[in-house]
Amino acid sequence: MISSKKFLFFAFFTSFALGTSFAQIGYYEDALRFGQFRSTGSARINGLGGAQMSLGGDISNIHTNPAGLGFFRRSEFSFTSAFGTWISETNYLSQIQEDRTGNFAIPNLSVVISNPKGPLSTGAFRGGTFGISFNRTNHFNNQFGYFSDFEGETSIIDHFLQQASGIPENQIENFGLTGLAYQTFLINPITEDEAGNPINNPTEYFSFVGGFPFQDETVIREGRTRQTSFSYGANFHNKFFIGAGLGLSFINFLQEKFYTEEFFDEPLLNSRIDEFLRINGFGANLNFGLIYKPIDQINLGFNFQSPTWYNFSEDYEARMVNDYDNFFFEPENITLGREEALTPLIISSYNLNTPLRLSGGATIFLGKNGFITADIDYLDYSAMRISSRDFNASADNQTINSLYGTTLNYRAGAEFRFDIWRIRGGYAYYGDPFVNSNFDRSTQQFSGGFGARLQKFYVDFALIASQFDQLYNSYEFIDNGQNIGPIIEIRNTRTTGFLTFGFNF
Repeated sequence: MISSKKFLFFAFFTSFALGTSFAQIGYYEDALRFGQFRSTGSARINGLGGAQMSLGGDISNIHTNPAGLGFFRRSEFSFTSAFGTWISETNYLSQIQEDRTGNFAIPNLSVVISNPKGPLSTGAFRGGTFGISFNRTNHFNNQFGYFSDFEGETSIIDHFLQQASGIPENQIENFGLTGLAYQTFLINPITEDEAGNPINNPTEYFSFVGGFPFQDETVIREGRTRQTSFSYGANFHNKFFIGAGLGLSFINFLQEKFYTEEFFDEPLLNSRIDEFLRINGFGANLNFGLIYKPIDQINLGFNFQSPTWYNFSEDYEARMVNDYDNFFFEPENITLGREEALTPLIISSYNLNTPLRLSGGATIFLGKNGFITADIDYLDYSAMRISSRDFNASADNQTINSLYGTTLNYRAGAEFRFDIWRIRGGYAYYGDPFVNSNFDRSTQQFSGGFGARLQKFYVDFALIASQFDQLYNSYEFIDNGQNIGPIIEIRNTRTTGFLTFGFNF
């Protein structure tokens, strides 16, 4: 027998479905994921901890501080390869799970065309350099998950009951995963009042499944942020170096979630939710920089990067499968076995403005023996904004404004030279973008490397180890104003090796 609850529906989900369902906790998470800044570039720059705002003459200046292009006296081509591992260690109910993901990429491909003036030329302008780079600014390739040999403190059914409260039965199928829970009998309408009178189009729900389940989940993410940069840097009097650039950013992101609950001594044996989210985006930003040499031994750098103005398109779909122990559900006069429901493919688009970035730096040269360099960045993540014609983004923007704040990032590095050889080391600290939180989400990065410089060829190697912690919430269940849904701590360790080959011409 097929219940009246078991039919396909074709209406698109409303913004509420996307904003509060288990699928998308909120677009404010996307804003931070795609808006956070990390310094990237050649193996040389990575070996210096990413410090580069006042250090000219490196091919990474194309996408960071274009003023540094003014230091070039000859043209150059380089490419960088990278291989790394991302280890995610989760802690749920004191149970530890470790996942390891390998990554290989060509994160940087760059060329600069230099047109310097000769030593006998007159005038303030001493030449300029044009550069093009294809640079990976971030990647999302990792996997994490958790398992439970103990009963959880809540069930996702509790979440669905809270989400369903107040929604008329004739509309609930349009509300994301909550609609799937209704279709597969995890939640059911209360059809009679306390006096036994029938309720027309009820708005409250119950579940015949009790107890607490074993819970486990796997989250798989893939994708990257790439930027194509076009920049020009000019040299005036060998003292002032000014540059500007245009960045075109491309994002692709794929996320798969597989969530399971297992019950004992209940009509429901197990419940499984599979979700698939794909996001593609294109954006643009402007970059302006200045480097000043008050004396030959010191460089002072300043950089302004505008917000990146993104447009995203995304599609989402989900599937729910519940296995019942041949349970006879009397209100529907049906025996429940394997109950399954699917969402339609949900397609939407939205715009995102990431925060602008102000950066400064200084480099002190130690004669011909090397140099010490340091940077600082200022970003205000609360200034990010989302807009869309497909959903109301006001709630996400309010969350961005209250959840995120300003951060300062610090980077420092040193290079020591002897003959053709270079040895480098560096450290970076990226501040926690969250405010009013007792959980530290800052990132620490340690790096080192070495290289060799010949007349028309150079090679550099760097190794970076970064550490940062995250919190992951499978679903929300609010009790006395507090979310008591499962919150998982994730300790991340990323180790990446970079190898850059460069050619002068």
